[in-house]
Amino acid sequence: MVWLMLLICISLTQGSVMSEQSDNGVPILLWPFYAIWRLLTFVVELIGRLLCAILGIGLMIAGVTITLSIIGAPVGIPLASVGFLLLVRSIF
Repeated sequence: MVWLMLLICISLTQGSVMSEQSDNGVPILLWPFYAIWRLLTFVVELIGRLLCAILGIGLMIAGVTITLSIIGAPVGIPLASVGFLLLVRSIF
């Protein structure tokens, strides 16, 4: 009896998951606004990644330049490492 109830519960939850995955939840009349919104988020994300990469490269160059002077090495090495981390973040 318990196994039958368990099987019924599992089948009911799998059915609702399948219907949630097949339906993206956007009504057909709102789809053009949804598509424009997705395009804008893609563009903003791409610009953010590009700016992060440029800033990372700039910080790496500044860190290496500061590190060339022996006195500035304690500041230049962390600066270059932060630039490297920003560059890696922009890739992934």
